[in-house]
Amino acid sequence: GAGRPRAASGAAVAQLRRRLESELEDIRGAGTWKSERVISSRQGPHLRLAGGGAGILNFCANNYLGLSSHPEVIRAAVEALEKFGAGLSSVRFICGTQSIHKDLEEKIARFHQREDAILYASCFDANAGIFEALLTPEDAVLSDELNHASIIDGIRLCKANKYRYKHMDMQDLETKLQDAQKHRLRLVATDGAFSMDGDIAPLREICQLAQKYDALVFIDECHATGFLGPNGRGTDELLGVMDKVTIINSTLGKALGGAAGGYTTGPKPLIDLLRQRSRPYLFSNSLPPAVVGCASKALDLLMESNAIAQSMAAKTQRFRSKMTAAGFTISGKDHPICPVMLGDARLAAVMAEDMLNRGIYVIGFSYPVVPKGKARIRVQISAVHSDEDIDRCVEAFTEVGRKHGALP
Repeated sequence: GAGRPRAASGAAVAQLRRRLESELEDIRGAGTWKSERVISSRQGPHLRLAGGGAGILNFCANNYLGLSSHPEVIRAAVEALEKFGAGLSSVRFICGTQSIHKDLEEKIARFHQREDAILYASCFDANAGIFEALLTPEDAVLSDELNHASIIDGIRLCKANKYRYKHMDMQDLETKLQDAQKHRLRLVATDGAFSMDGDIAPLREICQLAQKYDALVFIDECHATGFLGPNGRGTDELLGVMDKVTIINSTLGKALGGAAGGYTTGPKPLIDLLRQRSRPYLFSNSLPPAVVGCASKALDLLMESNAIAQSMAAKTQRFRSKMTAAGFTISGKDHPICPVMLGDARLAAVMAEDMLNRGIYVIGFSYPVVPKGKARIRVQISAVHSDEDIDRCVEAFTEVGRKHGALP
């Protein structure tokens, strides 16, 4: 049987524990402690929480298209598990590539209308793996200041000259591009849709500047793939610049089945180089077959019909318009990420907890996830939310907002 937990001892360990406990207490005191609620059901618009919470309306998942519980997606995962096993026990170049991995990469490239694609364990890994492999000290990367943490960390790993431009500020980007002309290669890196604010990068203007200054464009499409654009291809399709964006990184863990995994898609020579030099790819196990099966079926559903992707717009507009009419400030525009801006971290945490007491599962975000003074409750709309679900959420927000002074 399992024994009692063993704790390391000694003066150094005691000193470490004191320092860590002090830091943890500071987090609690600042009102920015992040609790994890335990779910005892499938991901979906309605959840059951461990401990008895049933019938909870879920408004905080990245399950944009509702495919994480789609019966065909689940069946595809089971079939892949039975045919190909639980996992490869190895990295791709040793003995970890199966036919389903190659098929999925081909399908991803076809979906985005690109030459080739490469799979990663996550999009965080994809972002960690591309900049170091592609850029040298002779090159430059220009990054939006509010890019996802994984882009920031990936850029830190490379030795290129680094420029950070103000959020979606095209004048500042142009100034930085002018300064970067002295470098061999210039890469503009931006989120397609920004996950904390629900705003969409001005890709038309970015691509125009890139063309003017002979630069390449990279976008992270984690919060766009599957539902933005007429066919769910993402922000480059939405804004009509699919032929102007060079590199796309995205995830399989949100709209495309909700399991895990990420990818890079773009020019074939780049993908070939990543297979040779990208460290997260070279030193991580292959994606489990069940995950590959999920994502492959999700892409099949999207490429067969754009009905699921198109269902998002009306639901998003319903929530945004009703919340604005109630007196809340909703950040971003026309995106299912709908941040309810509150400013105060404690207020965001208390309101989120009170919403759960009313059967609505939402999460408060505060520093360091978002800047200080920009705390919010991020609501995320899914294609499988009903109009009644959305209206119930707005009603609960209105009640809680008035109770805590966020509304008059």
